[in-house]
Amino acid sequence: MAISPLNPKAYYHARSISLPSRPHPLIPEFDEHLCRLRASEATSSSSKSHKLTGLRDLHDCVHSFLLLPFTQQTLAQNRHEQWVDELLDGSLMLLDICGTAKDALLQTREGARELQSSMRRRRGSENGISSEVEKYLTSRKKVKKAIHKALRNLKGMEKECRFSALNKDPETLSMVSMLREVETITLTVLESLLSSIAGATAQSKRSGWSLVSKLMQHKHVACEEAEANLSEFEKVDAALCTLLGHKNKSVNVVHVDNVHNEVAKLESSIQDLEEGIEFLSRRLIKTRVSLLNILSH
Repeated sequence: MAISPLNPKAYYHARSISLPSRPHPLIPEFDEHLCRLRASEATSSSSKSHKLTGLRDLHDCVHSFLLLPFTQQTLAQNRHEQWVDELLDGSLMLLDICGTAKDALLQTREGARELQSSMRRRRGSENGISSEVEKYLTSRKKVKKAIHKALRNLKGMEKECRFSALNKDPETLSMVSMLREVETITLTVLESLLSSIAGATAQSKRSGWSLVSKLMQHKHVACEEAEANLSEFEKVDAALCTLLGHKNKSVNVVHVDNVHNEVAKLESSIQDLEEGIEFLSRRLIKTRVSLLNILSH
């Protein structure tokens, strides 16, 4: 019989992991990654890329955990239990969300690249920029619509698919608790990422011009605070709205340069996020394949 790496006195709690008195080295490592992610979610200073890196490390730990004899034996013995189906459904849901994020980042990056190219060609001449700006903002509306739809569907799934109650031995309860906690924190980070891409933190019934007003407040300190709370996506949207607001006037070169700089920062940010999402997706696929292989034997 496989020896449990978990505490025989461990119990299940939705938001807490009970560690063993003599744990397998993976258990404290898992808890450390989890604590770091929780702490990063509690502060706005932690970048989305940093959080994705944290998720990647956490899922590396999960994959190693799935290789333990006790974990494999427990999963195989309970392959027909509802909680196992919930783990599989959860892994598929996370992959779907990653796919939505990938599509949103790709579409935004392509739009930003076309805008940058157009602005470089018209360097020193502001004529014709408005049409390119409007094209980018139209593309952004499509991205936001897709994200908002995905988030609504996700909320509906969360209401329908609550974790089922368990009546299992302490070791199994602790193992399931760990895997469920991974799903929960991963979902939280990905939802936050999608909201950031869509600018959801500043949208809720606000138009693009409300973002402009946040950046154009009269008090310098208040303006800096408002800008600091915006994502790179929102900053570009706001800068472009400001530029469009001058389309019937002589466009200031400073406005164009500001947009150019903000779009350049956005492209760099998107590249980091795309790399993070790609790495995470590979880990999620690896974990799902491991689960399916364990359950098929």
